[in-house]
Amino acid sequence: MVLTRYHLAMDTELHRLLELIERLGGVLRAVQRECAAAHGLQPVHLEILDYLYRCNRFSDTPVAIAAYLGITKGSVSQSIRQIEARGLVRKLPDAQDRRKVHVRLTREGRVVLRRCAGAGGRGADDAGLDSASVRGVTATLMRLLIHLQDAHGRRMFGQCRNCRHLTGERGAYRCGLTGVTLDADDTRRICYEYEARPAEAVPG
Repeated sequence: MVLTRYHLAMDTELHRLLELIERLGGVLRAVQRECAAAHGLQPVHLEILDYLYRCNRFSDTPVAIAAYLGITKGSVSQSIRQIEARGLVRKLPDAQDRRKVHVRLTREGRVVLRRCAGAGGRGADDAGLDSASVRGVTATLMRLLIHLQDAHGRRMFGQCRNCRHLTGERGAYRCGLTGVTLDADDTRRICYEYEARPAEAVPG
């Protein structure tokens, strides 16, 4: 994706923000490619491992992975076979629907992901950003992401804690869509079925 002044009517602050996001993404992707190659993997393999680490138990299917990464189910299936052969993930049949398959990280997969995540974040701690600044930037980027996903008809994959289907309170959360009880860790994971609340206030 290339975002330049030719795509926008005016050279605005939003334009500058999008340019910086694209540049940051480029730097992180380059680091990711290097780390993936060092482990004999492709960047998409790391993207799948990262998604599986962050998603909830309803969203670890090949269909959800393909939707999140914006690639075909065929490409995802091939990548899953490759990282399964390396022992980084394992496939498990769904308890209720045997046609559905869940993909779970293995211990080896977590080790590889931790190493590459550490490489990607190296240097960020020296940027001099305090917690309040990071929270502010995070909230701004989250709002921008939600609006872009909505504008382009993409699934949002937000955290359960911000989803319109979440009911209850700490210690007694429930997904109103599936009827499943959720704990605090569940509410911080991203979900395939996520739907933003009306006029959602994204937490900092």
